[in-house]
Amino acid sequence: MDQAEQLRIIKANKQNRPLARVITVTSGKGGVGKSNMSINLAIHFRKMGKRVIILDADFGLANIEIMFGAVPKHNLCDLIYQGKNIKEIITWGPMDVGFISGGSGIAGMSNLSKDYLDYIIQNLSELDSIADVIIVDTGAGIADAVLEFLVASGEILLVTTPEPTSITDSYSLLKVLYRHPRFKEDMTKVKMVANRVEKEAEGEVLFEKLNAVVTRYLKVPMTYLGSVPQDAQVAKAVMQQMPVSLQNPGCKASLAYEKIAMRLMEKEEVEKQPKRGMAAFFSHIIQRL
Repeated sequence: MDQAEQLRIIKANKQNRPLARVITVTSGKGGVGKSNMSINLAIHFRKMGKRVIILDADFGLANIEIMFGAVPKHNLCDLIYQGKNIKEIITWGPMDVGFISGGSGIAGMSNLSKDYLDYIIQNLSELDSIADVIIVDTGAGIADAVLEFLVASGEILLVTTPEPTSITDSYSLLKVLYRHPRFKEDMTKVKMVANRVEKEAEGEVLFEKLNAVVTRYLKVPMTYLGSVPQDAQVAKAVMQQMPVSLQNPGCKASLAYEKIAMRLMEKEEVEKQPKRGMAAFFSHIIQRL
């Protein structure tokens, strides 16, 4: 079967396909628990009966696969350059959470023909039939690759800690994002999670401070999803390459992840968040490469 025939089949199968909800998790700096957030939210979404796939878009850093204790045979580069189909590059972790290793091939996609880019986009759209929720775990900071993912996303989870550098870097990230020429505030919702707080009130104060500055200077308010407490069980789970929500579901952090996941899946939250699917997500990225 040649590429053209595969593309025709994918397009035919796309008719009336439901779109996945794409949630992009990011942070202003590294080391704030972003990948732990992605993995543990995925576990709780699975406990709710949702089909979940994580795209590890932190290119060059294999955080998701290390935390899952699973070594992928293929990554996104194999779809882009080696002709693998989307199902071949998915690795299945605990509780059948799928994940796709990003590799480092996105930047080179600017050299591909339009027909081949269309083929890649249509192949990625197959994820909408495999998953109800797709979590994109980006790199940290304001690198171009990170911003392209954020601009393409309709739903962004910003992970921030009480450290002054994390707060400053979170604001810097939002400032660059909101001033990006293709950022559309009516199409993108930014939701903050406070991580590694000593108590719940600390997270609320952290959000209020950051949101006040963002609202005043950037004119686009955020939503607060909640906080995750400092918990030694998280580090222990990482060392044992197991999500803490599975290893110790009763610990403080696991219960907090569950609460945030439930908040994201509340009826009114789902209804006000339009689903765009992976084809629209990646089309937005590729058109600017």
